[in-house]
Amino acid sequence: MPGQLKEVRNRIKSVQSTQQITKAMKMVSAAKLRRAQDAIIQMRPYAQKLQEMLSNIVSNSDGDVSMKLAAERPVNKVLVILITSDRGLCGGYNANLIKLAKLTIAEQYAEQNQKGNVHIWGIGKKGGEAMTRAGFKTNDAYRDVFHHLSFETVQQASAAAMAAFINGEFDVVELVYSQFKNAATQQYKQERFLPIPKVDKKEGSKAKADFIFEPNKEALITELMPKILNTQLFKAVLDANASEHGARMTAMDKASDNANELLRSLRISYNRARQAAITTELTEIVSGAAALNG
Repeated sequence: MPGQLKEVRNRIKSVQSTQQITKAMKMVSAAKLRRAQDAIIQMRPYAQKLQEMLSNIVSNSDGDVSMKLAAERPVNKVLVILITSDRGLCGGYNANLIKLAKLTIAEQYAEQNQKGNVHIWGIGKKGGEAMTRAGFKTNDAYRDVFHHLSFETVQQASAAAMAAFINGEFDVVELVYSQFKNAATQQYKQERFLPIPKVDKKEGSKAKADFIFEPNKEALITELMPKILNTQLFKAVLDANASEHGARMTAMDKASDNANELLRSLRISYNRARQAAITTELTEIVSGAAALNG
């Protein structure tokens, strides 16, 4: 019985130590989430408007402008840019993104994958490592973007993807990332990055817009396209950054609650074991006294 009491006490101490860690991680993630949330909320309207403008220009261009980044060609080689986190302990965040990437490849690019023509660029360590274990061709050149998160570091990955697309190394580039909604909700998305998607023609005249180009259309679009695409990837990375901290904060909050439930159960077990030990000792004392008196 004393051994059982000691075991329960050790388990209680262990759970309390773990709970201190989960509470501290929740507080850290909450502080980081506030900054990350402010960044994406300020960035999103600007990025969305730029994307609409770019898609509109591409859709209403009559082929009079050389737009290499919007060129559609038979899809033989595919690049998937998978944005995950560097660390775990954030619930199902990374697992859901990896699952979406695999599902996208299986449903849309199964033929290219069988030929070994699907490549993965991981931004964040978890996604790249998981896809490497799954047998995909991966490139970890941009996995440490979150170590020094800035527009310049993200631009390097974006510029490399655009250069590879123009050179014919890839015929399509897909983004897989998590769009931030709130601390408890993330929407896992697969989005076309290259070639630049056109506006759905079903939207009709609503989508059509007249632009006055100065100095001229070709010079302006050649300058604008890379900058807008850099902004799109940066928005996706900011979304992922906020989503990661929200997911981790939620996961650590639930872990702390689960620790409370476990502690409650362990304390009940400890009290029962202690009462049983006291009862046993009293019984032994009474039995001994009765034997002496007899």
